[in-house]
Amino acid sequence: MKRDLAKELYKFYRSGFRKTQNNDQTNESREKNIDPQSLEAVLAEMVAGRNWGQGIAEGNLFSNWAEVVGVEIAEHTTPISLVDGRLTIQSTSSAWATQMRLMQNELLKTISNSAPGALVEELNMIGPHAPSWKRGLRSIKGARGPRDTYG
Repeated sequence: MKRDLAKELYKFYRSGFRKTQNNDQTNESREKNIDPQSLEAVLAEMVAGRNWGQGIAEGNLFSNWAEVVGVEIAEHTTPISLVDGRLTIQSTSSAWATQMRLMQNELLKTISNSAPGALVEELNMIGPHAPSWKRGLRSIKGARGPRDTYG
C-alpha cells in the first residue's frame, strides 16, 4: 500500500486544530468564572508594581500648584523642576522671590502635607529671567556682558 504524505499531514494538523479549539473553549469558560476587577484596583496594582507613586505625586504637585500653595501665591510663582528633592520655584518678580525665601519653612510644611508622596526636601527660589547678553545684535565675542556692549 502506498503512503500518501499529504493526507497524513492533513489529518495530523486537522486533529491538532480540533484539540486546540476545544482547549480554547474551556479556557474561555474558565475566564468567564473569574470576577472582573475594578479599574481603580488594576491601576493601583500597576502603579505599585512599577514604583510610579513618587512620580505621580510629583506630577500632582506641579499640576495642582494653585491648590497646594494658594491662589495668590500661585499667581506669582511657578514650579520649574524637582530634582533630587530640590524644588525650583520661579517668581514673577524679585520681590516675590524674596518673600518666598522668607516663607520657605511654611511652604515646605504645606507641600509635605498636600503632596506627601513628592519628596521635597529643599526649595530654591529664583526671580524672573533677565535678558541674555550672550546672543543677539548687540553682543560681542569675548565680551564681559552689558558693560562692554555699548563701548
